[in-house]
Amino acid sequence: MSRVGRWVSEHVVMVIALLVLCYMFLPIFFVVLMSFNAPTSRLNYEFQAFTWDNWLNPCAPAGMCESVVKSIEIGFLATVFATILGTLVAFALVRHRFRGRAGTSLLIFLPMATPEVVMGSSLLALFTTAGLAGTLGFWSILVAHIMFCLSFVVVTVKARLAGLDSRFEQAAMDLYANEWQTFWRVTFPLVFPGILAAALLAFSLSFDDFIVTNFNHGNTITFPMFVWGANQRGIPPQVNVIGTVMFAIALLLVLSGGVLQRRRER
Repeated sequence: MSRVGRWVSEHVVMVIALLVLCYMFLPIFFVVLMSFNAPTSRLNYEFQAFTWDNWLNPCAPAGMCESVVKSIEIGFLATVFATILGTLVAFALVRHRFRGRAGTSLLIFLPMATPEVVMGSSLLALFTTAGLAGTLGFWSILVAHIMFCLSFVVVTVKARLAGLDSRFEQAAMDLYANEWQTFWRVTFPLVFPGILAAALLAFSLSFDDFIVTNFNHGNTITFPMFVWGANQRGIPPQVNVIGTVMFAIALLLVLSGGVLQRRRER
C-alpha cells in the first residue's frame, strides 16, 4: 500500500467526522455571520454589509429582549424543578426495587416519544377542562416545560447512576461514614456530571420549545414565539445576536465542564 493510501486508511474516520461536524455547525456559522449583517430590508436574508449595530443595539426590536428574559425565567425554573424531581425519580428507579418499577420506567419514556403537537394540545385540553383556560400564560408554560423536561432528566441521570461503581460507596461505609456522609462526599460528586448534563439539556429544551408553548402561552411571549411572530414581518438581525450569544454561553459551559473533568481525572 502506498504512503497516500496508508494515510487515507488511517485518517478516513477522522476526516468523515470533521465533515459531519462542519455540516452540523453550518447553520450556526450562518447565524453568527448574519448577526453582523446590515440588510437592506427586513425581508432580505442575504448578507449585504458588515455592521456592529446589531451587537450595539440588541434590544432595538420592540419586545425582543422582554421575550428573551421571559424564556430565561421559564427555562431556569423548569430546569430547577425538573432536575430535582428527575434526579429523585432516577435514584428511585436505580437504587430501589418496588412494585410497578418496570411500568414507571416505561411511562417515563412516553413524554419523549409523544409528538409535541399531541402533548401541547393535550395540555391545553387539560387546562381548559380544569377551568384554567383564562389563566394560560407563564405558569401554564412552566408546568408544560417541567413535564417534558422531566423525562430527559430522568433518562440522563439514570444512565449515570447505572454506570456508577457501588464499591466506592461501600468503601466509604467501611471507613465509618454514615449514609448521609457517603451520599454527599462520594455518591453526589460522582453523579453530579450527569445531573449537570441533564440540567443543561432541560434548559436548552425549555428555552428552545415552540410547539408546546404555542398551545399554552396565553398572552406570554417567549423568545421562540417572538421569532415566529416576527417572521410574518421579517426577522430582525438582532435575533441572530441572541442566538450567537446563547451558543457561545453553551459552548463555554461545555468546555469548562470538560476542563474540570480532566483536572479531576489528573
